[in-house]
Amino acid sequence: MTGRPQGMSREDLLTLPVAVDLETGNRALGLGRSKGYALAKRGQYPCKVLRLGNAYRVVTADLLELLGLAA
Repeated sequence: MTGRPQGMSREDLLTLPVAVDLETGNRALGLGRSKGYALAKRGQYPCKVLRLGNAYRVVTADLLELLGLAA
């Protein structure tokens, strides 16, 4: 995935906390809700996802690296 992320500006992405919910990760990657959750459930999400109880959290550093925005 290259180019400008869909749904979030560069500035929005650079101000994210250490980990974000799956909805935010999906939006940054241009994934729909169902597709994002299916990928996370199968362990095939394009960047690191943590499972905390019933919730998924996307590691922001991995998300930014995937999008070419890592420091």
